[in-house]
Amino acid sequence: MLTQNRELRAIGVWNWSLPAWAGRLPDGRTYNTCPSAGICRQVCYARHGTYTWPVVRAKHQANLRFVLDDLPGWQQAMIGELGAAKFRGTWVRVHDSGDFFSDAYLLSWLNVMRARPTTNFYAYTKEVGRFRALVEPEPPTNFLWVYSFGGTQDSALDVTIDRVADVFPDEEAVTAAGWHSQEASDLLAVLGPHLVGIPANRIPHFLKLLAGRTFRSWQAEIDAERQAARRRRGGLRLATSPSPTVPGRPSAAQRDHAA
Repeated sequence: MLTQNRELRAIGVWNWSLPAWAGRLPDGRTYNTCPSAGICRQVCYARHGTYTWPVVRAKHQANLRFVLDDLPGWQQAMIGELGAAKFRGTWVRVHDSGDFFSDAYLLSWLNVMRARPTTNFYAYTKEVGRFRALVEPEPPTNFLWVYSFGGTQDSALDVTIDRVADVFPDEEAVTAAGWHSQEASDLLAVLGPHLVGIPANRIPHFLKLLAGRTFRSWQAEIDAERQAARRRRGGLRLATSPSPTVPGRPSAAQRDHAA
C-alpha cells in the first residue's frame, strides 16, 4: 500500500495517497478527500501531470475504496505492512494527495501510528478543527504535522504558535518573507523552523492563477470577498424587510387598502 516517488525515495520516505479533492469512483460513489480545501484546489499539483494518469488514478481510488468499504480491515493491513523491517526508523508521509477527510479515518491512522512506534509519520493538513480536537490533546509521539494555508480554516491558524506551511511564487519570495524553504527535503516541513515556505510548482497556468500571491494571501482575499458579499446580502434583506406596525396604528398597506 505504501509507495515511493522519486523525490521521497531520495530522502528515504514512504508515502500513502488518496485521490485529490473531489471526484467519482468507478462504482458511481462521489467523494471529497479534502473537505477543507479552499483556493488550493484550483492549483493542486495532485490534479495535474502524473497524478491524472489512469494507472495512478486507479491506484489512489483503490486506496480510497479500501478505506471507505472496510476501515478496520484497512487499519490492520496497514499495521501489518508497517511491521516489515524496512519501515523501522523510517518516515511515512501520510498523503501526498488527499487529507484526513473524516474523524473515523483520522482516528484509524492514529491507531496505526501507536501500533508502530518505531516508524515515524508526518503529514500536511488543512483539517485544523479536526486536529485540534482529535490529535493535539494527545498526539502519538512518532507523529508530526504541519498545517497548510489555502484552506477554508485558515483563519483558525496562528503563525506565532502553529507550525504552518504556505506556498510562495518562488524560492526568492520565501526568503524575502523570512520563512524557511523545505525545497532541500520535504522532512523540513516538520523538522525545520515552524514557518515553512514551499516554492510553487512551475506549472504555467497554475502560476498565472497564483499571480504572485501566496496561498495564504489569496485565500484571505477570497474570504474577505465572501464576507463582504454576506454583509451586502444582509443589508439588502434589512432594507427590503417590511416596516414594523406600531400598535394601534394601521400599516401603510392597510391605509392604502382603506383608501
